[in-house]
Amino acid sequence: MAFSALLRAEFESIVGARHVLGREQDLAHYNNDNRGLYFGDAELVIRPGSTVEASAVMALAYKNDIAVVPQSGHTGHAAGGVPAKGQIVVTTERMTKLRAIDLDNNAMTVDAGMILEQLHAIADQHDRLYPVSLAAKGSCRIGGNVATNAGGTAVLAHGNTRDNILGLEVVLPDGRIWDGLRALRKDNTGYDLKHLFIGSEGTLGLVTGVVVKLAPKPKGREVAFVGLESPAQALALLMHLKGALGMALTAFEIMPRVPLEFTLAYQDSLRDPFAEPYPWYALVEISSTQSAEHAQEQSEAALGAALEGELALDIMLAQSEAQRADLWALRETMPPAQAPHGWSIKHDIALPVHRVPEFYERADALVYEALPGARICGFGHMGDGNIHYNITQPAGAAPELFAPKRHEINAKVHALVSAMGGSVSAEHGIGLAKKALLAEVKSPVELAMMKAVKAALDPKGLMNPGKIFD
Repeated sequence: MAFSALLRAEFESIVGARHVLGREQDLAHYNNDNRGLYFGDAELVIRPGSTVEASAVMALAYKNDIAVVPQSGHTGHAAGGVPAKGQIVVTTERMTKLRAIDLDNNAMTVDAGMILEQLHAIADQHDRLYPVSLAAKGSCRIGGNVATNAGGTAVLAHGNTRDNILGLEVVLPDGRIWDGLRALRKDNTGYDLKHLFIGSEGTLGLVTGVVVKLAPKPKGREVAFVGLESPAQALALLMHLKGALGMALTAFEIMPRVPLEFTLAYQDSLRDPFAEPYPWYALVEISSTQSAEHAQEQSEAALGAALEGELALDIMLAQSEAQRADLWALRETMPPAQAPHGWSIKHDIALPVHRVPEFYERADALVYEALPGARICGFGHMGDGNIHYNITQPAGAAPELFAPKRHEINAKVHALVSAMGGSVSAEHGIGLAKKALLAEVKSPVELAMMKAVKAALDPKGLMNPGKIFD
């Protein structure tokens, strides 16, 4: 649909003319997903600067039966924020204020458009930690993290976004504001409504405010890169470190050699931590709330025992903050480092942790049988069972011949994950990308319950329609 000049003027009267975008060059960022697989066609992007403005925008859209696609940082991987023709985008990118911070209660209230890295910086200034951290932390926003229930690298110790949210403020589809900005640890007064919106991918309402849970800032942090023989050895190392360190083990990432080679070729400033290559690696982070000396002592004791027990082939313990940052960069640069090597088939899956080695063995066999020469880049958060099982085309292969294989490979990998009691979407959500798959992995009862919630909160079906399910 084409929006009338009168309707556009009404939106402009709410947020200001310069915050209603309609030129093609202004819309490109909001219309297309960041993997280049889905392309939207919205004609208007509305940028409210406050909850009151967001409420008025939503009420006007509801009155005129206009579908709304909420966006935050628009960094998702499941095309959950891609709009269709006739829909408008409402983005919280102008809503970036710190509303309140309560250090005694370890809670902070922020606008939903605050960039995650800014939230980290504010917490750090007050000697606190907001533990949810993603590779996209410099551009993703907390409202989007809430909408997708973002995971990241610290889930092992601190849980995902859902575990770190105390309260929400949400504009409902008809413009009403639900003020759930409570910073309580215990509240048993009926349904805990915030959990409906966490992970809902903008299909139930627009998140405008968030109360996050803060943690004590670690006083010491050690990062180690570990050479390994296999995922089975990685699992044995993980179990040893969990037993020796408990909550002090804050990250455990696994990666094979192939994506490390891609990363080293992609970013010249990074170096291989070891003089010789190993088949597999783990990146381990150990933190202490007591002191830097305590973190170092814990790390040296636990990792030393791992070497003595033949749970690792080699260990490089960072000796400075710069080295710690470089080791993390080896892991966090892996997603973009795949791009120069051709087409990739990507999976975001989760498994019971003890079955991760079995999955690698079985999935690799399936892939190599279907795609001889494929380069498997199965890295991820082994500490919580979330693997980004990505497959890069064979060297020298034509992308147009490899790309059509993605449907066959996706079906094989997802069938294996389901058979092993896993999830076909660990932290990226459903969006458009996995909508058809959801009907295969959810029971009719589960789907009916989800659709009933959607119908109750969004009876006109105007919130992010076509995402998660039709």
